[in-house]
Amino acid sequence: MGHSVATTRTPRERWIEEGLSVLADGGVDAVRVEVLAKRLGVTKGGFYGHFADRPALLQAMLDTWERESTDAVIERIEREGGDPKTKIHRAGLLTFSDERLLPIDLAIRAWARNDETAAERLRRVDNRRMDLLREMIGTFCADPDEVEARSLLAFCAAIGAHFLAADHEGRTRTEVLTRAADLLLDRPSPDTSGR
Repeated sequence: MGHSVATTRTPRERWIEEGLSVLADGGVDAVRVEVLAKRLGVTKGGFYGHFADRPALLQAMLDTWERESTDAVIERIEREGGDPKTKIHRAGLLTFSDERLLPIDLAIRAWARNDETAAERLRRVDNRRMDLLREMIGTFCADPDEVEARSLLAFCAAIGAHFLAADHEGRTRTEVLTRAADLLLDRPSPDTSGR
């Protein structure tokens, strides 16, 4: 499933994209102008035609990540339609199984531990994701406290699964997560629906 983002990028967008790629691999400290210039095969001087300084690039990277992980995801699930449970599932897959977005997301979480700007942005993105979960879960669950709890559990499962090293006797992680999603979304599990 290729990214339409891969259309010809402006030189400025290439710096941002390369910055996000380096961030995902090596964390925020690895995002350095000379490193990016070398990877892009351009001179360091070219950078300053697009950005005032490194903080301006970092800001632009956060802007791009926010847009791609909220607006673009929401736009796509709306376009592809389906019932609320399908939409939540698709939003989770687009965000937390995407081989490009997931490593950036995890790197921003690490960055946010020591940086107020990144922390503020992460809070805004996570709040938008929680709003989406609340809205979708609220379509089949009436109790606001339960909606909040289910939204939290769904979000924690989506992120936490990437940090958990545990085994699941005779089951794959995917099978367990699928069953967890069925529980959170009140979907019948395949094996009990016939009982």
